[in-house]
Amino acid sequence: MKLQELERRLETIRGSAISIEKTTERRIYVTCESEQAFSICRYLYENMGCRFAITTGIDSDDYFEILYHFIDDEAGCVITVKALVRDKEHPSVESLAQFLPAAQWIERELHDVLGVEFRNHPDMRRLILADDWPEGVYPLRKERE
Repeated sequence: MKLQELERRLETIRGSAISIEKTTERRIYVTCESEQAFSICRYLYENMGCRFAITTGIDSDDYFEILYHFIDDEAGCVITVKALVRDKEHPSVESLAQFLPAAQWIERELHDVLGVEFRNHPDMRRLILADDWPEGVYPLRKERE
């Protein structure tokens, strides 16, 4: 799919997104509330044929950002879905592992280091933290006073 066609097809999800921003010729950010992330990512993967690369997470001041990075190889474009998880006390987002098994391990890792729950994940056991790591302590969360 060429870049112009990719951009046209992304218009389909505009109603579910807060914004769709093309920051460079080959980089597009789709910002959404966490409740829309699952359906947007599923559309990118199943309907647009984008390849899942990785998920990353950031502890921002007012919310967590879960960033799902997809690649459209034909267009040579990276599409990042930025899901805003606003509940800082009990952060959660629907797991992509339900339709995208490759997301299982990175979601487990993000749960370990940020404490974000991935709902309906098939196996939320710890992945990288030691078994004796204290519950409720997440090494990539900002310290709050």
